[in-house]
Amino acid sequence: MVSPLKVVIAGCSGRMGHALLESVFADAELVLHGALDRADNPHLGRDAGEQFGKSSGVKVTADVGAALKGADVLVDFTRPEASMHYLDACQKANVSMVIGTTGFSVEQKSAIEAASKNIPIVFAPNMSVGVTLLINLVEQAARVLKDGYDIEVVEMHHRHKVDAPSGTALRLGEAAAHGIGQDLKDCAIYTREGVTGEREAGKIGFATLRGGDVVGDHTVMFAGIGERVEITHKASSRATFAIGALRAAKFLAQKQSGQFDMQDVLGLR
Repeated sequence: MVSPLKVVIAGCSGRMGHALLESVFADAELVLHGALDRADNPHLGRDAGEQFGKSSGVKVTADVGAALKGADVLVDFTRPEASMHYLDACQKANVSMVIGTTGFSVEQKSAIEAASKNIPIVFAPNMSVGVTLLINLVEQAARVLKDGYDIEVVEMHHRHKVDAPSGTALRLGEAAAHGIGQDLKDCAIYTREGVTGEREAGKIGFATLRGGDVVGDHTVMFAGIGERVEITHKASSRATFAIGALRAAKFLAQKQSGQFDMQDVLGLR
């Protein structure tokens, strides 16, 4: 019998942390090994399963080293600064890492890539299986519709999201740019205000909406003359991201090092 994968959840008291814990408890192939949160979090010292009316035997802690001792993988959906701290700790403990955090700087992304030479990492702005498929579809559509169609990426998230555009929107923009043979940094338009002039061909526009409790909506539009093609994904529950992230954790069980994304996890490349 194969032993369950020992999982540590970072930011366990947050919205995504809650969804991840619930998914771990429901999966017989996984076992909660550690639960991390900030040093000022009121849940510190309490059982991580308490909010689900169960005893997990795992106390919420801010001691990263202790939580990682004997673990197989850390799943992180926090903030870039915290993720960098967890990244260093995972390298020292030789623990795999699934990173769903967004908003990283170029330097931080480089640090993740460098760390992947020592430990296996799945790094993706969106762990949803549906969004992973969406990325593939967008690149294919852009390749076919590159002449005479304007590309716009529209995303909406809850009022608490701190980065914009979302990491998923940027990844969709990258897929579209690749489809038309460009680099996103050379063709992205992130803001429009005032007299902007006519839309320039070959550019990819972004629109960011924030409000309420929207989990995550993404649409890529290909606007041509006489028709418009729209490819949309709407997440109604964070469970979809949690399920994908834990699928990624299982994928890493057989890896020694390397940086992967959900395309790799799902065998799409």
